[in-house]
Amino acid sequence: MWAPEHEVEPAAAQQLRQIAALPWVHGIRVMPDVHLGKGATVGSVIAMRDAVSPNAVGVDIGCGMVGVRTSLTAADLPDDLHRLRSRIEREVPVGHHGHKTPVDLRRLHPLARGARSAEVLSGEDAFWSRFGTLSGGVDRIETRVQQQMGTLGGGNHFIEVCLDTEDQVWLQLHSGSRNIGKTLAEHHAGIAKGLEHNRALPDRDLAVFLAGTPEMDAYLNDLWWAQEYAARSRAVMITLVAEAVRAEFADREVTFDEAVNVHHNYVATERIDGADLIVTRKGAIRAGAGDLGLIPGSMGTGSYVVRGLGNPESYWSASHGAGRRMSRTAAKKHFTLDDLAEQTAGVECRKDAGVLDEIPGAYKDLDSVIAAQSDLVEVVARLRTILCVKG
Repeated sequence: MWAPEHEVEPAAAQQLRQIAALPWVHGIRVMPDVHLGKGATVGSVIAMRDAVSPNAVGVDIGCGMVGVRTSLTAADLPDDLHRLRSRIEREVPVGHHGHKTPVDLRRLHPLARGARSAEVLSGEDAFWSRFGTLSGGVDRIETRVQQQMGTLGGGNHFIEVCLDTEDQVWLQLHSGSRNIGKTLAEHHAGIAKGLEHNRALPDRDLAVFLAGTPEMDAYLNDLWWAQEYAARSRAVMITLVAEAVRAEFADREVTFDEAVNVHHNYVATERIDGADLIVTRKGAIRAGAGDLGLIPGSMGTGSYVVRGLGNPESYWSASHGAGRRMSRTAAKKHFTLDDLAEQTAGVECRKDAGVLDEIPGAYKDLDSVIAAQSDLVEVVARLRTILCVKG
């Protein structure tokens, strides 16, 4: 564990013990942003032998972060960022909304090319041709799925404009696989609960698929597709955000570095302790030696760009963010809109009841979370949020 046990909520600690006791589990690693989740704990890295649990990934398959440094500096920005926020919100649908028609990648301006990941630049036709192989009768929502590619969603997802310690402007966003990932995850979790080998589990939400079975093959087929959908969607969005910034500063040439695009709810097969194991990261990023990652806080608290140190003790992992210290319901009861305004002072963002459950005070202290994993990652840059778009 990279979190002091006395600071872990009792329900989450019990959940971790139940996971560790599963017969298929080789080991579990706990990140400093750990908190209670459905079935498996958020902030956990689980290595299994010949098995995988859908709830060890979560319903937002492929959820993660993308960030890019721009050529702009703080001196280039206007005092009032509201117009820029409005422009970004016009380019990227938020909440339950989607694009009216799927984004035509060919129209994206070449000046935004530096913000575009390889996922956008190649393989689009091959990717969509695999949609017909997915389970759960999702063929009826294919148009909606295409329209939601490159859209933000709601909850803890966000788009931000940030400044680093050198006053360089960064763009970053947090998003996942939208409704299609949730639909596929819940479909397979329901199937897993009904399998005979899962009937005696202390928590049926810990149900697993076993290697070599058609159920596991079907789940992994859908999961690989949803993970790619999430990564592609982030790549589309960061390009749209880059175009919004380019349009806002049309009097100058704005350039963008290559984007960092990382999952923190996903599955990978990795070599651990001399064996090929199935590793699920639920609220955790890979932190292999040299791997770049993004660890965000909450509205108004900024983020860290980090580089992995390749620590095998953590299964080459690090936290995915600050992590919640308070449920959404508790946050709404505990905090007021005045608290939200105070805690997001200086940030151009929504400050209404619809985002009160995302108030910074509902999250753990990001700096403490980073300090707790100094043997897992090194800090590349500290980002300060100046604009935040929420669904």
